[in-house]
Amino acid sequence: MTHKYSMVIEWSDADEAFVVTLPEFPSNPTHGATYEEAAHNGQEVLEMLIEVYQADGKPLPQPRVMRELPVLV
Repeated sequence: MTHKYSMVIEWSDADEAFVVTLPEFPSNPTHGATYEEAAHNGQEVLEMLIEVYQADGKPLPQPRVMRELPVLV
């Protein structure tokens, strides 16, 4: 299954963990002790959410799309 959804991984001093948010599914954050664990957990949550949406007959959110790469100077 290939879906092009966004995943944001940020370090949280308060949680002492990497926190993962899924912008298209904003109320479903997850976390991990390492960046890799957080990415893995984010992927699992994303797959679970897609399955739940499909099982409930809900339309999936449109993936965010970056229109242009930023120019680095």
